[in-house]
Amino acid sequence: MLKQMDQSQLKKTQIKQNSLTQNNYYDLSTDISWQSPTFFKKFLACEAETMAELNKEYKPDFKEALLVGNYLHTYFESPEAHLKFVFDNKWDIFSKKKATKKDAADGLDRNGQVLKNSITAPFEQAERMIQALATDEGFIDNYQGDKEVIVTGQIDGVNWKGKVDCLNLDKGYFIDLKTTQQLDKKYWNVEEHGWDSFVAHWNYQLQMYVYQQLILQTYGVLCTPYIIAVTKEKIPAKAIISIPEERMLEAEDQIYEMQDHIEDVKAGRVEPTRCGKCDYCKSTAKLGKIVSMDDLIE
Repeated sequence: MLKQMDQSQLKKTQIKQNSLTQNNYYDLSTDISWQSPTFFKKFLACEAETMAELNKEYKPDFKEALLVGNYLHTYFESPEAHLKFVFDNKWDIFSKKKATKKDAADGLDRNGQVLKNSITAPFEQAERMIQALATDEGFIDNYQGDKEVIVTGQIDGVNWKGKVDCLNLDKGYFIDLKTTQQLDKKYWNVEEHGWDSFVAHWNYQLQMYVYQQLILQTYGVLCTPYIIAVTKEKIPAKAIISIPEERMLEAEDQIYEMQDHIEDVKAGRVEPTRCGKCDYCKSTAKLGKIVSMDDLIE
């Protein structure tokens, strides 16, 4: 059975929530104080890279993907949030051309360039995904509730944070928006020797478990998790996806199995392990022992 917390702990987490805001939620300083599904999964992938990121020694190159995701999310958050996001990130969103002398005189240029009245290809794709959802009655009917809700709490004594895309406490469910290449794309699971869906491959069930627990601790309501996924195809496909109870239990077990070790790594009590495959490990690797040609593949 999924673990729940008592009323005294519920009051503590409600007080703790006040120190996280929309402005500082994504600051690295909060990722040091709080665990999150994003950074927990980062630690599972590579401890060395994640510690380097937390220590500001390394910055992963995923800016474009992050911007495209936020472009879609802010659209469904509110018109004000979307307009602010586009304005704040206009130099990454819009196409550019060489600035004229008049552009420079008018103060419109940056590094000799000026913005065109068109967005770049990744954001054109985001617009297609937005329209696929915004014109779907099933999406409109279900994506009802509070948007971008910050929730906090504790799991086995560790502080966690989460940001829920859409929370409907009255009807007892929450929704997370996800973009993916194809709904039915298969990913090979080396450990299990079988195929995974994109949901299992990216361990979204762990995120859903954490959010469910934090919502319960913050509001006292056990909500059902759903993912609304939209694809990056020319004609986007979309689906509402449920998370079976056994998948939630798998996520719970993974957290309880790995959390103490990850906290030891974060605190510097244990040396972080290198995965040897990520960009950080490759960029900092040194030639060492000689490897046989027969050991190059798993």
